[in-house]
Amino acid sequence: MNASAAPALLFSWEGPRRRNLALIGFLALSFAAHVFGLYLFQVVYPATVSLTPAPHRVSFISAKSEEGAALLRWIDAEDPALASTTRRPAEAKRYLLGKIQHTPSYAESEPVLRRPPPLTVDLRVPSAQPPAAVPLRRSTKPAAIGPVPTNITVSGDLQSLGQPKFLPTNFKLSGKESPQNARFRIAVDSNGVVVHCFLLVSSQDAALDEQARQHLALCRFSARPVSSKVEGSTSSGKSLVWGIATIDWGNDVAIAPNPKPSPSAP
Repeated sequence: MNASAAPALLFSWEGPRRRNLALIGFLALSFAAHVFGLYLFQVVYPATVSLTPAPHRVSFISAKSEEGAALLRWIDAEDPALASTTRRPAEAKRYLLGKIQHTPSYAESEPVLRRPPPLTVDLRVPSAQPPAAVPLRRSTKPAAIGPVPTNITVSGDLQSLGQPKFLPTNFKLSGKESPQNARFRIAVDSNGVVVHCFLLVSSQDAALDEQARQHLALCRFSARPVSSKVEGSTSSGKSLVWGIATIDWGNDVAIAPNPKPSPSAP
């Protein structure tokens, strides 16, 4: 058999065509065109119009306009919290609570002291079936504290004049609240008479402060001889001794029959 009679091959074994250089050339040309266009439109001829971001806007609902007032009325009417809230009428008066002072329990009744345990402790195991009945301990009512009188103390400058003499006390409260301790600045002359009395700390009861001031003005100290050359003496030969008088209120202060809320003293 000769070569011309040989059957044709299924695949063509000819050498491939050279297309690699052409593809690389087209890619390089496209990249150069893109770079040139970017340089032309961004550097040579930049955009003259720039869009700024939109400004922030805040809308206020005001009652000055009719639409705003209607919207606020609708919001107020549709508030679910108002359905379970009790409102006081506009014409109702406002009740103000007075100043309430805490009163401890031991100020009204004296606590009962417990007995100390015995020195010798019985370490035996108690019987599960005692022969006697179980003792019942009943709490005893504590004894009530007796009357505590109102006490008036003076400062060191006034203590040198001797013990002051006071009239019988008859203080009355204008309200139901317990008063606070009051302090007064008083001046005593050489005859032991209180000539000046000024309120420093109020008892939160104006009527009670006035009663205390009159009570201090009527008290008398022991007379003392004073020379006219003493510093602070007046033209008549009398000098004044200033001091502080503190009133500690007891439970002998009576309550008025018809207590009315009075304005507190300054």
